[in-house]
Amino acid sequence: MTLIQKKLRQLLDRLTELATLNEAVVVELQNVLKIEQFAKDDFVLKEGSTAKKLYFVESGLLRGFHYKEGKEIINWFCNEGQFVTSMYSFVSQKPSYENIQAIEPTTLYAITFDDLQKLYKNYPTFDKIGRLLTEQYYVALEERIMSLQFQTAIERYQSLMQNENYLLQRVSLGMIASYLGISQETLSRIRAKK
Repeated sequence: MTLIQKKLRQLLDRLTELATLNEAVVVELQNVLKIEQFAKDDFVLKEGSTAKKLYFVESGLLRGFHYKEGKEIINWFCNEGQFVTSMYSFVSQKPSYENIQAIEPTTLYAITFDDLQKLYKNYPTFDKIGRLLTEQYYVALEERIMSLQFQTAIERYQSLMQNENYLLQRVSLGMIASYLGISQETLSRIRAKK
């Protein structure tokens, strides 16, 4: 295993959960991936810009958010071992409606839209991985929508405690309240009852 493969181990492990990667795919992936580092509060993408890259989070934590009437609305959080981009913008190659910002110092592996399309075209295994990741993204998106539409504030908080409790140690209560679609006062009342 080369030094680069050792550094990419987390990403390669994530990809091989979905399909077997032959050496040619791994080499090609190594050739096109770039490491990008962001300090706390740096923007990876700003609203109105087009997402030209798909990222894999090696370390750190990010949030996706937009502004509504001057208020930040947090759509999602993304931490180690996950893929991140403004999916709408990346797939459509149109301007993003959301911002992506590092909440902590963050290290990302980046692949450009064009390089990803070449991998899809040249390696059917990688095309399969792309499809499976897109399916996982769609399921997570639908779960998020159903949560916001059909769950009570208490149920959303309980779900966060079960599935994303790492957020409680890594982000402010204000950010958690925005993510849950509730006021910080409501979040404080829910937490007081626990």
